Amino acid sequence: MIKLQVIGHLGKDCTTNVVNGKNVINFSVAHSERYKDATGTQKEKTTWVECAYWTERTAIAPYLKKGQLVYVEGNPEARAYQKADGTAASSLSMRISSVQLLGGARGESGQEGNTDQLSGTDENDNLPF
Repeated sequence: MIKLQVIGHLGKDCTTNVVNGKNVINFSVAHSERYKDATGTQKEKTTWVECAYWTERTAIAPYLKKGQLVYVEGNPEARAYQKADGTAASSLSMRISSVQLLGGARGESGQEGNTDQLSGTDENDNLPF
């Protein structure tokens, strides 16, 4: 089993769907890192993770808004593919087992240090995490 942990900001509001009778909350998380290249120039690299949170507890969905800082963990899946123009590309997705709200969205104040945690129900074994 491989487990991935990501802290980042939501790129857009989440969507909630029902697939085969089960609830899934989909959202994307961006994690950015700053670094200096070989010439000393400051650079920033952003990695996007597409998240699928299979859960009966959809009460968190209204809080998963664009800019919200979250901690998510789950099982990752990397995929390589070819774009329409023929260039190689890759994507990173994750099946979420746990999500925590961390503070407020970008630009909000007064919510720092506030964390709420929800763990999902795995679609395969119906046991809460």
